[in-house]
Amino acid sequence: MKSHIKVTGMTCAACQARVEKTVREMAGVNSCSANLATGRLVVEHDASLLSAESIIQRIVKAGYGASEQNSGEAQIPDETRPLRVRLAVSSAFALILIYIAMGHMLPFGIKLPVPPFIDHELNPAAFALTQLLLTLPVIAAGYRFYPKGFRALLSRSPNMDSLIAVGTSAAFIYSVYALAKIIAGDHEYAMRLYFETSAVIIALVLLGKSLEAKQKGRMGEAIRKLARLSPGSAFVIRDGTEREVPIGEVVAGDVFVVKPGGKIPADGAVVDGESSVDESMLTGESVPVDKRPGSRVYAATINRQGALRCLALNTGEETLLAGIIKMVGEAQADKAPIAKLADKVSGIFVPVVLCAAVFAFACWFAATGDVSFALDIFLAVLVIACPCALGLATPVAVITGTGRGAELGVLFKDGEVLQKAASISVVAFDKTGTLTSGEPEATDVVCAEGFDRKKILELAASAEKNSEHPLAQAIVRLAEAEGIAFDEASEFEAAAGFGVKCRIGGVDVFAGSARLMDESKISFAEMDGDAVYFSNEGKTLVYLAANSKPAGLIAATDTVRESSVLAVRQLREQGIESVMLTGDNPRAAEAIARQAGISECYAGLLPDGKIEAIKNLQNSGKTVAMVGDGINDAPALTQSSVGIAIGDGTDIAIDCAGIVTIRADLRLVPLSIRLSKAVMRNIKQNLFWAFGYNMLGIPVAAGLLGVFGGPLLSPPFAAAAMCLSSVSVITNALRLKRFK
Repeated sequence: MKSHIKVTGMTCAACQARVEKTVREMAGVNSCSANLATGRLVVEHDASLLSAESIIQRIVKAGYGASEQNSGEAQIPDETRPLRVRLAVSSAFALILIYIAMGHMLPFGIKLPVPPFIDHELNPAAFALTQLLLTLPVIAAGYRFYPKGFRALLSRSPNMDSLIAVGTSAAFIYSVYALAKIIAGDHEYAMRLYFETSAVIIALVLLGKSLEAKQKGRMGEAIRKLARLSPGSAFVIRDGTEREVPIGEVVAGDVFVVKPGGKIPADGAVVDGESSVDESMLTGESVPVDKRPGSRVYAATINRQGALRCLALNTGEETLLAGIIKMVGEAQADKAPIAKLADKVSGIFVPVVLCAAVFAFACWFAATGDVSFALDIFLAVLVIACPCALGLATPVAVITGTGRGAELGVLFKDGEVLQKAASISVVAFDKTGTLTSGEPEATDVVCAEGFDRKKILELAASAEKNSEHPLAQAIVRLAEAEGIAFDEASEFEAAAGFGVKCRIGGVDVFAGSARLMDESKISFAEMDGDAVYFSNEGKTLVYLAANSKPAGLIAATDTVRESSVLAVRQLREQGIESVMLTGDNPRAAEAIARQAGISECYAGLLPDGKIEAIKNLQNSGKTVAMVGDGINDAPALTQSSVGIAIGDGTDIAIDCAGIVTIRADLRLVPLSIRLSKAVMRNIKQNLFWAFGYNMLGIPVAAGLLGVFGGPLLSPPFAAAAMCLSSVSVITNALRLKRFK
């Protein structure tokens, strides 16, 4: 069983590691993954041994908030409002505090005016007491750091809150001690107060958290936009009358009416009316799609012209839109394997930082004997080393990348697929329904002596109009397109697998395969050259005879999608090889491969043959993506490193794939690979910045530059640098929103 749990109170990578460790220790848990950016925990567990409620209770006991969450629910929590209030309070008091505490320290002898009763020289006790009173509201605004931080510290799982709580508490307690000394008459301690340091650190950390929350909110825009698309109500036909009902009351089997400009409330099929529907919010395709009786329609798309009456087939959580939201949400909650490095580091990072801060304090105090100076170093190390950036490096890029993919028409099922797709070196395409449209088209008509094109199509279409065979339908469509009238056929006889026999306007007509003509002893020797030519082109032939004499040939083929040629070309430009795997005969397969621009073709393959072909490619060291749409492609999609299902394919193919394209446009295949590479590049940039920042920041904060006469980093500047690191990682990830 897989449970999705919303966790509140995770503030850094160490929190994330602690939540995972706490849950992983429970009996019955197979795996768990916490996501710092989304505040979501996904747990796979044995339902007979462990319930979701028990997991929630354990998380709450560890000091975090937890509740069960729907897997498709919008994932990015909105924390901006409460943070804005706390930031406003802390900033206001911190600014006043800085003015009073540091107004007399400006360069060039400048001294900001303060009331005499709180002047540091005239009344040092009031000066110190005023700072204490101004600091208390700031500490109240940042109160959450203290219970969480010290609880985590006492449980030997320190986190970012622990660093802030220990650092600001040390500065505050030392300042209270200095205040007591001042009241006792030792006025030298008036210059050793750290109230403003505690206040400024809290205000800056809250500023960083506010900016983080705002940026994280932008990361979830894609999924929230999708969630807002559904209409609030629908017009349904009940008891013979049209009535408006809330969208939640629409059920499968209802007939609903969509007026021009209205949103379609459910997935369904048109039963009456013609119109064009804007499906761009689902598919990214800007051109409206024509709809007529029998056409499929999808929830949240917009009816542009005529009124439509539709039968509801899928409603609520069963619609295509709901499926997309669920898939994007699950992908955003997942971790890419590259995140494991950051997870391992964050588990030991905070304890190491605490030890480094204590060590730096001891060394500087031993070297200088100045407790105030050593305390500055201690505070700077604790504050600058916050592991927020480390925990955010991977999930913010995954969230932004998968959201952008959904906007463009590509759905990634999880972070692992996203990472694997970046290393694809070969793309294997199925033929029918993937590279081709899946429906044959009549492309060529060859006339025997005494017949013209119109007469041949008239006879063939009249004979085939009642047949459901794909080739028969292709001939009928061509005749209709050329405006040819059909005659009624009599004495109709269908020969399964061979063709049809009938009588049309006094003419005996045979239409079908070469075998039908052979058995009917009708010779097409004079047209053998044409038959061989079209067969070599991979086309299927329909023979037509009239009164036992050859009348003509109609060649049909499954046409290559226009997007197939462009997709193969784009893959080649990315340095990615394309191959074709098909169960079709070699001549037909090679013809399609040639048209699509694919040089390597494996034909006549059963499903296990496709698996073997993919294994051979993988054994040669290649990362293989399989692109398919049918049930017979499911095993190959599973075997491949990355399965890519075309959006109009079967449910089984979509279930077996790691990437799904919303529309049947193969250009989305190279786009998905380019996007995955962009996301992985972004993750590596973020990790480099997060690791590099701490590798440089901690030695600087510890006073390493000061040993060589360089400048020292004050705690407020360290807090500002810490905020900048997290915001820079998120801002870098948000660049993916501009991916095209």
